[in-house]
Amino acid sequence: MNFFIVDDSTTIRAMLSNIIEEEGMGTVIGEAEDGSEVYVDSLVEQKIDILLVDLLMPNRDGIETVREIAPFFRGKIIMISQVETKDMIGEAYALGVDHYITKPINRLEVVSILKKVSDHHRLEKSLSDIQKSLSFLNSHTQHPEPNKTYLAHKNPIITSGKNILLELGIIGESGNKDLLDILSILAQLEKDRIRETPSLKDLYEKAIEKRLGSSASPLDIKREIKAGEQRIRRAIHQALDHIASLGLTDYTNPKFENYASSFFDYSQVRMKMLELEGKTNDDISHTRINIKKFIQALYMEAKQE
Repeated sequence: MNFFIVDDSTTIRAMLSNIIEEEGMGTVIGEAEDGSEVYVDSLVEQKIDILLVDLLMPNRDGIETVREIAPFFRGKIIMISQVETKDMIGEAYALGVDHYITKPINRLEVVSILKKVSDHHRLEKSLSDIQKSLSFLNSHTQHPEPNKTYLAHKNPIITSGKNILLELGIIGESGNKDLLDILSILAQLEKDRIRETPSLKDLYEKAIEKRLGSSASPLDIKREIKAGEQRIRRAIHQALDHIASLGLTDYTNPKFENYASSFFDYSQVRMKMLELEGKTNDDISHTRINIKKFIQALYMEAKQE
């Protein structure tokens, strides 16, 4: 079984990981400290079987996270919380949660629930495999509905954007999904002959509305915009670290020469290089970065590819 744990407590994530691996129930493929960092396409790509998600988190709580991913996630979802109100638990189950683990964490309870959910998931997968085999035998002419995630990846601007993010060293960061959504929006605006680049606020809002759908409340959108901006900011800082480290290794590195000045202010890159060399005590991790310049550079590079 492949597990993914979402909880804002590092201690809780470590406890659950230890229990899962010590009891030989599977592998913890990934972790996140907030629901805003969880994407259904990423869970599918990582072949996650069981998602453990905390109920109360700062940016996007467990209920909102389950509401977004449950319609598309085929694995099992287990909610973790010390909140035990009937209404809250009822809503969680109604949205697709399979089981509930209470805090403080009890090892015996966790082991019992995870084994029960794992066995159920294995049974469902076996039945599904049998049904697929029977369907194949009954008809060789059926054409399955195209996978939406796969079709999304066929978008040229998204494919190019992924390649560039990989070179920038941030393809694994949670903010890369937000950046790719913004690329898609910019491409559509240009297709509609809208030449002026929207403000960052408008881009964030369009990206979140696209992800959450028209039924999302203004409060949900506002909360997710803030979380999305934080994810993008962290991803860009990661790219800055990567480019600066390339420059330290080889000042003539083509990626360094191409990206250092086009995606960042060169003074920032130089300061980061000095920081990595230990020649300055200044921490620029909280320095104001030019997000709009980064996004515009990313879009222009993706178009050229």
